[in-house]
Amino acid sequence: MIANLSTPLLGLVDSAIMGHQESPDYLGAVALGGMIFNFIFWGLGFLRMGTTGVVAQAQGQQDTFEIKAILLRTLLLAVFLASLILLSHPFIIGLSFTFIDSSTAIKTLTETYFNIRIWCSPATLINYVLIGVFIGLQSTQKSLAIVVSTNLTNIVLDIVFVIILNQGIAGLAFATVLSEYTGMITGLLLLPTALPKNNTPWFKNPIFSFEKIKYQLVINNNIFIRTLCLIATFSFFISQSAQYGPIILAANTLLMNFQALMAFVLDGFAHATEALVGKSLGQQNKAQLKQVLNTATLWSFTMAVFFSLLYLTFGNQLINALTDLTPVRTASYHYLPWLVITPVISVWCYLLDGIFIGATWSHHMRNTMVFSTLFCFLPTWYLSQSFYNHGLWFSLVIFMLARGLSMGWIFKRTPLFKV
Repeated sequence: MIANLSTPLLGLVDSAIMGHQESPDYLGAVALGGMIFNFIFWGLGFLRMGTTGVVAQAQGQQDTFEIKAILLRTLLLAVFLASLILLSHPFIIGLSFTFIDSSTAIKTLTETYFNIRIWCSPATLINYVLIGVFIGLQSTQKSLAIVVSTNLTNIVLDIVFVIILNQGIAGLAFATVLSEYTGMITGLLLLPTALPKNNTPWFKNPIFSFEKIKYQLVINNNIFIRTLCLIATFSFFISQSAQYGPIILAANTLLMNFQALMAFVLDGFAHATEALVGKSLGQQNKAQLKQVLNTATLWSFTMAVFFSLLYLTFGNQLINALTDLTPVRTASYHYLPWLVITPVISVWCYLLDGIFIGATWSHHMRNTMVFSTLFCFLPTWYLSQSFYNHGLWFSLVIFMLARGLSMGWIFKRTPLFKV
């Protein structure tokens, strides 16, 4: 949870720095640039999620060789995908702008941000793999070290490049690139201390087993489709916000930072659940599994209620801390009630994500996400367009609710242990 918390805090720092610039265009550019990178990096989130479940199950089966084989296979895949991203980045930014309807000033700032930050791709994807392995091995203090070193470096460099050296949005991007490589180096240095010892000769257990590679690729493919739908939903939210003007875009960007803060904290419990569910299934330990599910449910819901009360009580003060632009503040106050109700509605999909990843139920994750996006979010938005930004927020809440209900329905009907 602490590791996850540092990521949205970084987003809040970025927004606070850009929110005190002379124009809301800077906040808008960070939002649009972040949207593009969400498509790229979140879309490849299977490098983390797909790795955690299979490593946790291998850990439960005490298959130390397979843990190392999974690590090597996934690292090679991460390096290959990062190379493709770097080679195709001019095409990516050009294609992105065909779908973004915003001012020329915001697009120019976004392009500057993108062309610098893209060079963190290798480090970002390798960090996904390392964090996935560490969580699967329940070495969460090591994943904490990666994320905290990354984000603390980023915050310090944000201040140096943007506030002290006055490098603007380019400085923000440079800070991100350098910090991602700091996190990668930290993770690689910690890796040998986390891996279990294994004296089995490599040639006796082939690393590139066709069946195991196929199994992992199927999981990764399902998670990729699932994540693509999730990114498309949030990107549509930001893109639609841009059509309502720079003030609404800036206000929604601020509020989505608080949504991310809540989501990343709740994902901390989900990540712990992934590792413990995977280990319980690997050991076929039903008693431990039941205890994990009960504890995770209790803590997740308690934290969701805490965030709802936090935003209800201190929402205006939190908004004021991020921007001194009066029109952006006023708009943010107006839509704050949506932020108050989202934690207790969305908590269930975060918790169930953790259970499904630990159980490697990637096909169920894919199906429920496709259903929630195509048959809940988009129709709700279409029917509520007359309510403008309120309709946009309402459709996002319905999306979260649909995810939780559909995953809960499958969880109730599908046994975790095969009979």
